[in-house]
Amino acid sequence: MSTATKYDEGRLMQVLVAPIVSEKATMIADKTNAVTFKVLQNATKPEIKAAVELMFKVEVKGVSVANIKGKAKRFGKSSGRRDNIRKAYVTLKPGQELNLAGEAA
Repeated sequence: MSTATKYDEGRLMQVLVAPIVSEKATMIADKTNAVTFKVLQNATKPEIKAAVELMFKVEVKGVSVANIKGKAKRFGKSSGRRDNIRKAYVTLKPGQELNLAGEAA
């Protein structure tokens, strides 16, 4: 696990904002053994890889990243925008598994 040593551990702990749990993310997880995360807007692929390996003790095969623009929304007279989101699809090496649910019985 040499990738985790290159970066500041405090920074790596902040890179992954939240796991994305949706139908699409679940389908991708079943098909390609990839887990989907919401990550910081300025996170790089090597940083994301190092963060996942550090926090979940798994081996990462690859990282794909998508930037999603926030939708414009209205609430009565006031209009605003949702935040832009950066999604990371983290593909795990065969045989690796990541349990986001914690200790499920």
